[in-house]
Amino acid sequence: MGEKLVKNHSILRGFIVLVLLFCNCREQEDTQTITIAAAANMQFALEELVQKFTRDTGIPCNLVIGSSGKLTAQIKEGAPYDIFVSANMKYPKEIANSGLAVIEPKVYAYGKVVLWTSDPNLAPDMLHLADDKIIHIAIANPRTAPYGMAATEILQRYNLYDSLQHKLVYGESIAQTNQFISSGAAEVGFTAMSVVLSPKLKGKGQWVAIDPELHAPIAQGIVVLKGSETRKKQAKAFHTFIFSPAAQKILSNFGYSVDE
Repeated sequence: MGEKLVKNHSILRGFIVLVLLFCNCREQEDTQTITIAAAANMQFALEELVQKFTRDTGIPCNLVIGSSGKLTAQIKEGAPYDIFVSANMKYPKEIANSGLAVIEPKVYAYGKVVLWTSDPNLAPDMLHLADDKIIHIAIANPRTAPYGMAATEILQRYNLYDSLQHKLVYGESIAQTNQFISSGAAEVGFTAMSVVLSPKLKGKGQWVAIDPELHAPIAQGIVVLKGSETRKKQAKAFHTFIFSPAAQKILSNFGYSVDE
């Protein structure tokens, strides 16, 4: 009888171990970390968005920041991203047309452009960009960064692009463009309003908002990518979250327009 009791205890322990392993696996699945590939203009806003999302859902997130064009190329090459938060709709549509999306691209916000300088003795003004004291004007690469494309359109609308080409310095993304401006390597530059309103850079230097009528609307899109089945659930949860009133309020606080 003692041997039978020991045997039953062994079976019970084995069963408990299996249950614990199953529960642990389910818990890991339910809290699977998702990787969000995001345009550089969204870096600071996303940091705050992700904090709230993770706090509310328990789902951790990794951020990969870059230009929308370069991130698109990485996704097409098989980068293991779960969500793509772009600075326009062109690239998310390109992803969807390539068969790499789970949900069709959707606009989550509209971006705004500012002219920014970190020089306290320099007032940012479109009409003064030709002044001799301005040697470098920073913009993001218009071939891969939508904010760089918008900056080019703005200069063209002011009939300044041709005469100022020799002053333009190009960042790979808005993030590098911001470094040029904040470090003083460029006396002035074009960036996203979300950057100058971020806690990290708010109050540094001076900036002026650019009339959005001077460039094509910066309709920023999000798309859920074809990741693993376990992460797809979590990715869809973030997609739903970014359109929630709480997330849209955060985006609005960073200067994005969310009511168009």
